[in-house]
Amino acid sequence: MSDLAPVLGVAAALIGLADMAPYVRDTIRRSTRPHRGTWLIWTVLAVVVSLSQHADGGTWSVAMAVAQAATNGLVLALAIRFGTGGVSALDVTLIAVAGAGVAGWLLAGDPLLATACVVAADLIAAGMMVPKTWRDPGSETFSTFAWASLAGALSAAAVGSLEPSLLLYPAYYCLANGGIALLISGRRAATRQPPARASVRKQRIGHAALEAQPCEHDADGILRPRNRSA
Repeated sequence: MSDLAPVLGVAAALIGLADMAPYVRDTIRRSTRPHRGTWLIWTVLAVVVSLSQHADGGTWSVAMAVAQAATNGLVLALAIRFGTGGVSALDVTLIAVAGAGVAGWLLAGDPLLATACVVAADLIAAGMMVPKTWRDPGSETFSTFAWASLAGALSAAAVGSLEPSLLLYPAYYCLANGGIALLISGRRAATRQPPARASVRKQRIGHAALEAQPCEHDADGILRPRNRSA
């Protein structure tokens, strides 16, 4: 497995970069509305876990966390303009939890403390978006979380050993993102709610069909579909 670690680590990082492309696209189109507080937390946590995993001896398995830190920062920048919500007292508390982990790491010399605090804070941050996703599953991009789950699995495989301190975060990342993906898919099926992109596409098709009809100007000069019975 160690011989495959570079391949698995690079694959996890590339998927981590690619899985954000649909999310960034949908955010710019305003069909996905990221929560500002959640993405602030995820950006801070990704930076912390990248440093702690590297300090704990991680090599190729850290590539995904580094890619995650970069893409989370990009989404956070977009969320400031296109997203919803703000930084609440809970958000500040979660960042403090991650900070406490870093402090414990520096004092005790054990990076696992920081990683464990990151997982705890990240889990709460993920829980913050569950109510919104439950109510409006079309407001999140399914493919982003599904691919992120795969990236987590590949990153865990890239560890190349059964070292708990290095497996903790990628295994959690795989399960958490997979859970969110299942929530989005299940709620869309239950509410028969299509992805936001499908709604936009349907509107465009409707406009195109209208434009394809023979039209004429009425007495007020407004362009309307021609009455076929006339």
